Amino acid sequence: MNEKSLLKNLCMGHAPSGRENWIFPLIKEAFEPYCDEVRQGNLNNVYAIKKGNGKESIMIMAHSDEVFLMVTEICKNGFIKFDATGIDPKTLISQEVCIHGRKKIDGIIGIKPPHIMNEDDRKSAVKIKDLMIDTGISEENIKHIVSVGDFVTLKREFYELLNNNVTCKATDDRAGIVAMWSCAKELKNINNDLDVYFVASCQEEVGHRGAKMASYDLNPTLAIAIDVTFDGGKMGDEDRETKLGGGPVICIGPNIHPKFREKIMKIAEEYNIAYQIEVEPGSTGTDAWDIQISRKSVPTLLISIPQKYMHTSVEIVNMDDIKNTGRLIAKFIEKVNSCEVEELLCF
Repeated sequence: MNEKSLLKNLCMGHAPSGRENWIFPLIKEAFEPYCDEVRQGNLNNVYAIKKGNGKESIMIMAHSDEVFLMVTEICKNGFIKFDATGIDPKTLISQEVCIHGRKKIDGIIGIKPPHIMNEDDRKSAVKIKDLMIDTGISEENIKHIVSVGDFVTLKREFYELLNNNVTCKATDDRAGIVAMWSCAKELKNINNDLDVYFVASCQEEVGHRGAKMASYDLNPTLAIAIDVTFDGGKMGDEDRETKLGGGPVICIGPNIHPKFREKIMKIAEEYNIAYQIEVEPGSTGTDAWDIQISRKSVPTLLISIPQKYMHTSVEIVNMDDIKNTGRLIAKFIEKVNSCEVEELLCF
């Protein structure tokens, strides 16, 4: 197994918020060769632990859930209405989906052909309430398979693109899980001083709930959240300078511990690991915020992987960015011992 094959397996799996257990076997199998213990929490956090000397610890976190839909109504013609979390409705047109009912069935989200649209149809914005899933199954039969409240996830093949880029659904944040795995692999033969907690967190897309649980459960000395961020290139956020293939993105902001951040930047420079900078003057909108304010507070970093087309079924990430994110964190863990942690925490 390598980073690309693991990312493919994870992205092709389905794990909407609250159902992260659906990909637990994949995560467990991947991390077991490199960790002393892999276990699942009560609400689907996954903890992969590599022991050090037990004095100080670091938690590395990436979320395992993905954006999703939920069934709200089964119509008389067998069509299925739904609501969505974190998805722009216009990206759902012509989208393949997987409905997780009594059994998994596929469907598509269609729209009227332009030939029969009236002027109002053509001018109006796409709204969730106007979209429906078509499975081709009659109302009588669909009700035996699908119920109101069933989860629906996007469906898309994993594709390799040029320049070591790949695209699929759910690279937010399965790319972060692969970066953690890459870090664990780098540490396999390292006698790390810090206890290392790799956490695939649950329910990030609906309120960072797994981050809160893990921080209280593990009470780490330090933490690093790994997530995706917006690419600043064409079709991205043009106000940003971060680019696919430019390396991991280190965040600077009020809720990012300054000495911790300076240390990891020095390590990146020492090992010639290219990195990028992102400025977030407020909350980062990631697990990092919730980790930082847990218990008596946890000094936290946010390291992000640039991504195009976030919260769609064609999210693009770069494999070198993923690997270098894992390598950078591994070098930090390798170089820093418990005594240095105490120094880092002093302003």
